[in-house]
Amino acid sequence: MTLKLIYPTLAMIFWIFVVGVILALRRKTAFTSGAVRPDEVTVSTERYPVPARLASANFTNQFETPVVFFALIMLAMATGATGYVMAVLAWLYVATRVVHTLIHIGPNKLRLRGAVYGIGVLALFCMWLGILVAVL
Repeated sequence: MTLKLIYPTLAMIFWIFVVGVILALRRKTAFTSGAVRPDEVTVSTERYPVPARLASANFTNQFETPVVFFALIMLAMATGATGYVMAVLAWLYVATRVVHTLIHIGPNKLRLRGAVYGIGVLALFCMWLGILVAVL
């Protein structure tokens, strides 16, 4: 049943919305605190304070490897590669995206963030392998 894959997909989409709200709140704070004026960021976002820039960078990240995740989910559903292993890998990927965000917009420890990112990419690779095995 493909529902096993729909739930992590919906969770990933929800997380993208959460990061968008975090970004909006951090930008609003930057404006209301006077740290930045609208005319200073109409062309470039470099003038935003670091917390807003980190949230912006993380929001951008949500449209990088998650695109591969969504494609793999669709391929898995189309090929019938929807078993429990695929579901666990999908949830693992979503979990790494959440943890990555919390590190990125929090302490921003690059080594830790990179390790979590790598685990997520490894989960994607394993999902790809699972689909490849299913179609061969």
